Amino acid sequence: MIDLTWQVFSQTGNIETYLLMKELENENEMTVIKSQTQYRQTPLSD
Repeated sequence: MIDLTWQVFSQTGNIETYLLMKELENENEMTVIKSQTQYRQTPLSD
């Protein structure tokens, strides 16, 4: 999805498309951080 928004932005120069791309990137980063945090908090079983 990020690639698509970048292609649209690079062809049109539409700032709203660029802002959408940045929002998607931020959401993706937050998802990765949350999953890393959950992984660290999961206790190891014996």
